[in-house]
Amino acid sequence: MAVVITEVSSRTYSRLGQGGALFGMGLFDAIEEVGNTFLLTADMGKPAGMGRFKTRCPEYFVNVGIAEQNLIGMAAGIASEGHPVVASAQAAFISMRSFEQVRQYMGYMSLPIVTVGVSAGFGLTFFGNTHYAIEDMALMRTIPGMTILAPSDAGQAAKAIVAALKAQTPVYIRCTGGLNAPAIYKSDYEFVIGKAIEIKPGKDVGIFVTGTVTANALEAARALEEKGISAAVIDVHTIKPLDTACIDRYMGHKLLVSVEEHNVIGGLGGAISEHLSGQAESPRLLRLGVKDRFFTPGDYPYLIQQSRLDAISIAEDIFTALPSS
Repeated sequence: MAVVITEVSSRTYSRLGQGGALFGMGLFDAIEEVGNTFLLTADMGKPAGMGRFKTRCPEYFVNVGIAEQNLIGMAAGIASEGHPVVASAQAAFISMRSFEQVRQYMGYMSLPIVTVGVSAGFGLTFFGNTHYAIEDMALMRTIPGMTILAPSDAGQAAKAIVAALKAQTPVYIRCTGGLNAPAIYKSDYEFVIGKAIEIKPGKDVGIFVTGTVTANALEAARALEEKGISAAVIDVHTIKPLDTACIDRYMGHKLLVSVEEHNVIGGLGGAISEHLSGQAESPRLLRLGVKDRFFTPGDYPYLIQQSRLDAISIAEDIFTALPSS
């Protein structure tokens, strides 16, 4: 069963956040298409949105405890027996602590495990730098055959888990934002892995954005319009494989911009840079995100502002970077 976005359902998904929408709603839609699915987690449950699944499918729910490396090993065993399996943990730990297991089982052995990193970016706020995941996409991008999805809103997270399980390939889904994050889409659309979506047209600037900071990029684009600058906003929900054909459509713009709640090294900006480096000519790329640093812990708005990923800062940085002529 497909996940259908309406004005009403978008509000429901938003209230649940990406984790709640993915585990509590989208996963059940996926099960109708791929059959009974195991959900493994490392010491997470109801707070991460898994309560409904645990109650309805207790025989398919396994909490391995704070043991992310074993989490991937168990998921590999289940996948090798032909069963659909989702393995989830906090993004910082499923991408870093269990990286060797992910590399061996999902990379080298190509087992179709769907890993879900929750609270990516600055999602764990006051827990501090040990719990921030601003390197996870960079790490996962290095694994051959890995698909990386970073939904822009909670409804898209529900669509992503359906697409990921149907793909039957190794997938990492990166969940950002919290409860009541803005809904980007309020009517239905087709979600296709590897195909970016233009959500706002524009002829001067092409803003490529991923994750829940998409809402900030849209607000920044509207602010730029007030200054006479026409900015397109493109939802790059798939980091790997990157939709290079979509990027090429904006080569005639004055400036290209990447926006991500991630280190500017190795994530969306890095991926776009790699593509542009192979072109004979291209516009300048402005990479907005975490500038290769750590942070003093704080609440989510504070951390976003410190990274200059709030709408005002995004608009200011783009305006400053635009060529004068």
